[in-house]
Amino acid sequence: MKEEKDGKVMIFTAPSGAGKTTLVRHLLSQYDQLMFSVSVTTRPKRAYEIDGVDYYFQTKDFFRGKIAENAFLEWEEVYDGNYYGTLKSEIQRIWGMEKAVIFDVDVKGAISLKNYFGDNAFAVFVNPPSIEVLIERLIARKTETDASLKRRVERFKMELSCANDFDYVLNNDDLDTAKAGASELAENWLRS
Repeated sequence: MKEEKDGKVMIFTAPSGAGKTTLVRHLLSQYDQLMFSVSVTTRPKRAYEIDGVDYYFQTKDFFRGKIAENAFLEWEEVYDGNYYGTLKSEIQRIWGMEKAVIFDVDVKGAISLKNYFGDNAFAVFVNPPSIEVLIERLIARKTETDASLKRRVERFKMELSCANDFDYVLNNDDLDTAKAGASELAENWLRS
C-alpha cells in the first residue's frame, strides 16, 4: 500500500453550482483508474443522494470524534454549522485498490489538499460563466433557503478570487467543452 502522501490525487474545486460535480462524474465514467474520494458531512442528506456514494452522512458527534482522533486530512465547518471533511482512511482505501484519487471539494478544502499532497496533486478550478449563473443554478436545485443562498453568494466572491491558486482554471461556459477539457487534463495527468 502507498504511504500517506505517495499516491496521485486530482482535485476539482469551484463555488457551488459551477459544475465541478458534473465534471468529476464525467471523468469517473471515462477513466477506470480514477476513484472518487467520498467526503464526510454532517448536513442532511438530500433526496437524490446516496450514503457512502455522494457523502458519508454522519452526526456532529461522530465528526468531532474524528477531529479529536486526527483522522481527517482536511475538514471545515461551513454553512449552517455543518462539517465537511476528508478522512485519511478514505485515501488509503482508494490507493489500496491501486487507483488515483479524484476529489470534488470546496475551495478551502482544495487549498488544504493541494498543500498537503504537494507535487502529487493536480488541482483544477472550475470557473463558472458568472455569479448570476451560479445563483440561477442554485435556485434551480431547490435546496437553498433565502438565507443560505445569501451566504453562498458572499462565499462565491472569496472563492472566485482564489482561482489562480490552482494548477489549472477550466472555464465552464459550455458543458460539452468543459467535459472535453476535463478529459484532456485527466488523460495527460494520468499518463504523467
